[in-house]
Amino acid sequence: MYFFNGFIIPVVRYHKTNSALLKTILPSINQLCSVHVRNLKNIKVDVVSNKSESAAMFNSKDIITISTKNGPLKFPSVWLRDNCQCPNCFHQESQSRTIDWGHFDFNTIPLAVELKETDLSIEWSDNHKSTYSLSWLIERSFTKEKRTRYRKDCYRFNRVVWNAEDFKKCLKTFDYNDVMTDNNTLLLWLNALTTYGVSIITGTPDDIESSKKLGHRVAFIRETHYGERFIVKARRVTTNVAYLAAPLQLHTDLPYYDYTPGVILLHCLVQTPSIGGETQLTDCLYVAEYLKKNDPETYKVLTTTYVDWNDIGQEDGNHFHSINRAPVLCEDDFGDIVEVNFSQPQRDSHFNVPLEQAVEWYKAMSIFTRLLYSKENTVFFKMNEGEILTFDNRRLVHGRTGYDDDNDKKRRIIGCYLDWDEIYSKIRVLRKGV
Repeated sequence: MYFFNGFIIPVVRYHKTNSALLKTILPSINQLCSVHVRNLKNIKVDVVSNKSESAAMFNSKDIITISTKNGPLKFPSVWLRDNCQCPNCFHQESQSRTIDWGHFDFNTIPLAVELKETDLSIEWSDNHKSTYSLSWLIERSFTKEKRTRYRKDCYRFNRVVWNAEDFKKCLKTFDYNDVMTDNNTLLLWLNALTTYGVSIITGTPDDIESSKKLGHRVAFIRETHYGERFIVKARRVTTNVAYLAAPLQLHTDLPYYDYTPGVILLHCLVQTPSIGGETQLTDCLYVAEYLKKNDPETYKVLTTTYVDWNDIGQEDGNHFHSINRAPVLCEDDFGDIVEVNFSQPQRDSHFNVPLEQAVEWYKAMSIFTRLLYSKENTVFFKMNEGEILTFDNRRLVHGRTGYDDDNDKKRRIIGCYLDWDEIYSKIRVLRKGV
């Protein structure tokens, strides 16, 4: 009997033969092991120990289970065969599966299984043999606890919601030069961005390219029909309401894109000295969680009703007409909010839903909007020159109070986008290397 990570694991080997019944007594330990073969499909191994702890392994053609006092480890047989780690099935350098599914036998079953101190070995009916590290298997356990931990630690990471009262303690600041030159600071910034959805970079050089360089420190800039970057300043003639000096309503950027940009970088190059020009932010995730708990009907309407989003205009001679359909609150298969779409100017007059559903949606939207603008949930602050406000465009809504430009000093914000795929990738790489 072997001990591994708190598991008591016997060495067991069993085979299937033509309807024969095999019994094996492990000679080295005071245990009784029995092997049962039923219709060449099911094998059961029971282990009884005279010690206070015991373990058993059960196998069928579909599931292999290792049961211990700490709970069972269950793995689909087909998953184990599909994830064989031998050089013929897995390319180590690229960390990629190389099994050809065009010739993969989905009906392959285990003929022999052997548990050792650190490994699980299986002989398959397709004449293949696989060996798996037990630590590798434990990391990939199908238990709810393990799956949840992987999702929070490796997939989309843990998030902390906030309201107006919490905002100051959640807002982290980082020096531009430190982020650009030190990987540990880069990781701290990206961790704060994933956790709270917002952070500020200070000490940014007075350069129109600074936000772009910051983006390239992570990966590359997400281009849109506005190009690699956009300049927010008051204009007399514009097709974008953000380019007016009037108040800008709370919104997410580009909900009319099928794949909405993940993070916005707003570099305050010049700030207006006049009253106004304050940035407004609300954490939609906080509001969504509040609704899910206290008003589930409204939450359901906002997560299931598809809204038409639309934008028509031109930027630097580039004409565009973008359309997308998506709910205001988008859930993943775990019930977590993964995207928020909210923009009064870019919501289409076409609303492709049944009449009654439209009425219910407007009721739900009025409740959601009121919560977004509530003084308990929203915050205002004025960016300083040399700061880059970085925030999650798929989680936070942002807006701006109106302002009057000074003739000698006109407000100028340089913006660009990053995609979450690249940010998550960078975080995983940095966590391994820092």
